[in-house]
Amino acid sequence: MFEQVWQWVVLVAVIALVGVGAVVGLVRGRAGRTATLPPPARTPGSTGTGLPSGGAGGGDGGGVATLPGGPVTTTPGEAAADTGTLPAEPEAPAYEKPESARGRLARLRARLARSNTALGKGLLALLSRGHLDDAAWEDVEDTLLLADLGPEATGELVASLKTQVKVEGSTDEAQVRSWLREDLLRLVDPGMDRRIASSRVQGRPAVVLVVGVNGTGKTTTVGKLARVLVAEDRDVVLGAADTFRAAAADQLATWGDRVGVPTIRSEREGADPAAVAYDAVKAAAEIEADVVLIDTAGRLHTKTNLMDELGKVKRVIEKLSPIDEVLLVLDATTGQNGLEQARVFGQAVDVTGIVLTKLDGTAKGGIVVAVQRKLGVPVKLVGLGEGPDDLAPFDPAAFVDALLD
Repeated sequence: MFEQVWQWVVLVAVIALVGVGAVVGLVRGRAGRTATLPPPARTPGSTGTGLPSGGAGGGDGGGVATLPGGPVTTTPGEAAADTGTLPAEPEAPAYEKPESARGRLARLRARLARSNTALGKGLLALLSRGHLDDAAWEDVEDTLLLADLGPEATGELVASLKTQVKVEGSTDEAQVRSWLREDLLRLVDPGMDRRIASSRVQGRPAVVLVVGVNGTGKTTTVGKLARVLVAEDRDVVLGAADTFRAAAADQLATWGDRVGVPTIRSEREGADPAAVAYDAVKAAAEIEADVVLIDTAGRLHTKTNLMDELGKVKRVIEKLSPIDEVLLVLDATTGQNGLEQARVFGQAVDVTGIVLTKLDGTAKGGIVVAVQRKLGVPVKLVGLGEGPDDLAPFDPAAFVDALLD
């Protein structure tokens, strides 16, 4: 009898426990169920985790975010630490859009004409005065030589003009101007290839090395050339390999920043210029740029050790990539001295093109003919002023017309 009672007690207890468990489970399911909630949308005045400004949580230690439906524990790094105001989207830098270089020389023609009045107008005055005796022809020769045309080109031009005057028997100014234009254009040689290497070559960037003596405006020329190329929709990288002059890298970077062009430089003053040039070419290849322009330190052509250093820069670059263009920057006002510079630089780095700067000052237009003959390479660019867009692709016809205006 006692055993039956005990069995009933145990059974009732089991049933009671089961009933209590069911009730507890039902209560928990309605009031305290844990859920994964989608993150609330960001609205002005809320934090990145949905916390109202000044709410609990945040920081690296985790916290409790008060959300509808019950507390949800966040893990470290989940809760944001912002202040409730969404950060403004960063604005894209406002880069300058340079004007197209096409026709720029024609636009600057008046400025060029002012710099060469002695050549054009002086010759026309001499040749049109009616009686061309030996003394008059000597004056013509002197005018051409003073214009830095060089003795060889001067002799050719005078001989051609003498023949035409003798055959035609005319000294009419319009006729003489026509002869002079034809002969000068022939001497400037419009058949030379004056294109600048600025497009990718066999899957790599074109490499342009810019060299010259101190004070020719070399770094400025590199910056202006970058503007010319950006106007032609080229992706450009600048290499600040002039590590001798303290401000050169900053100057070049400023030019690049204005048009959104990156500058590769060393933060260490006096760094190896060859290493900087190498890094610039490597960076240009990695970002698949169209062209990399490498500025080098100005150096006197009479200093053998400095010219040897320039040769080293060239050799180091060529371990990574061929050099497609070597531009020699010459100050057009230096006249015949510039020809000797051209000769020495040509021996050191195989110059492929000339940039004549300061052609708007006291320069004499004949230097174009003389330097082309000295090196056998074309004048490709001319600097006609201090403005950022005063570097123009050289146009032989526009140049000669400017001489004769």
